[in-house]
Amino acid sequence: MNDVVVIGAGLAGLRIARLLGARGLRVVLLDRKASVADGVQTTGIFVRKTWEDYPLPDEQLGAGIRDVVLYSPRRRALRLTAKQDEFRIGRMSWLTLWMLEQCSRAGVTWMPSTRVISCEPLRDATVVTVERHGRREQIATRYVVGADGPRSFAAKQFGLDRNREFLVGVEDVLPSRGASSPALHCFLDPRLAPGYIAWVADDGVEAHAGVAGYRDRFEPVNALRAFRESIGDLVDPNAVAAERRGGLIPVNGILRHIANRHALLVGDAAGAVSPLTAGGLDPALRLSTYAADVLVRHLDGDRDALAEYSGAHFAPRFIARRWMRAALRAAESVPMAELACALLRTPPLRALAAHVFFARGSFPDAPVGRRLSSPLLRD
Repeated sequence: MNDVVVIGAGLAGLRIARLLGARGLRVVLLDRKASVADGVQTTGIFVRKTWEDYPLPDEQLGAGIRDVVLYSPRRRALRLTAKQDEFRIGRMSWLTLWMLEQCSRAGVTWMPSTRVISCEPLRDATVVTVERHGRREQIATRYVVGADGPRSFAAKQFGLDRNREFLVGVEDVLPSRGASSPALHCFLDPRLAPGYIAWVADDGVEAHAGVAGYRDRFEPVNALRAFRESIGDLVDPNAVAAERRGGLIPVNGILRHIANRHALLVGDAAGAVSPLTAGGLDPALRLSTYAADVLVRHLDGDRDALAEYSGAHFAPRFIARRWMRAALRAAESVPMAELACALLRTPPLRALAAHVFFARGSFPDAPVGRRLSSPLLRD
C-alpha cells in the first residue's frame, strides 16, 4: 500500500510530493497532463520572499523587477519603485520539470496522463480509481493530498470546502522589446478587466500581457486582443505569442475545512491565493511545506496533527485583502476607477499601494507558535 497519493502536479503538488518522498514515505504523484510542462496557467511572478526562502534554480528566474507602474483607465501613470528587486518571472515549464526531477530523486512515483475517476475512503485507507491509457486501475493509499486546482475534484470527493469565487484570466507570452528596465505594468480598467487588472510583466526577455476579471462581466480573449492593441508602446501588438496561458483564479481566500482523516488540500484547491493580488505561488509553496509537516506527524500516529491544518488559523491574514477585493470588485465604472487611481496619488494611499506590492507580508509559514518539526521540510 502507498502512504500518500498526491492528485495534481502543479507547484503545490510537486512541492509536497518531494517533501514527503524525502521523508521516506511511499508517494504517488499523478496528473491528467502528459507532462508537467504542458498547460502552464500562471504568469509565474515570484515575490522576493519566495526566492529568498525556497531553493529555486536561479537560472530559471528572470531578471529582478523593482518598478511597478499603475495606469488609470485614461492611462495616467503612477510609478512605484522599490529599494531592491521585488519580483522575478519564473520560466515555469522548466521550473516544474526541475521540481519533478527532485520528486524522482526523492523516490516519488510519477503517473502522468492519469485521470481520477473516484476516491473511496475506507476505514484505514482510501482506494483511488484512475484511468490511464484507456484502462482503469485502483491505487490503495493511507492518505490523499488534493493539489488539483481551483475546482478540486478531491475536495468534492472527500467533503472538504470548495472555492466559490473566481476570476478568469488569459495572457500571451511575448518577446520583450527590451526598450526599458524590467517592470510590472498594471492597468486598472473595468472595460478590459472587470474586478481585477490587465498587466504587462516584462523582465527584458519575456513580456507577459494579460487580462483577468469576473467571467460574467467580460469575454477574456476579446479583452486581451483589445488590450494588446492598446499597448503598442509596451509590446508588439502583431507579435506571435510563444504561449497562451489561462485559467480560473480563486479569490475567496483560504478555505476553512481543508483536511480530514482521509485527505487534505493544498494550493489553489485550498483557496491559498491572495484575494487582492490573485498571487498564489508563494502561498502554494508555504502551505504545501506546512501540510507536509502535518501529514508526516499524522501518519506517524500524532492524533492531534490534522487539527492544526485548518484554514481558520490563516483566515485573519486574509481579512484586509478580502475587503480590498470587495472594493476592487465594486469599481465597475470608468469614472469610479479613475477616481480610485487619482486617490492613489495622495501620500497615504500611495504608501498603501506600495505596501500592497512591496511588503514582505505573505502567506504565513505556520500558525503562530508552530515550528516545522524536521529540517528536511525547511530546506
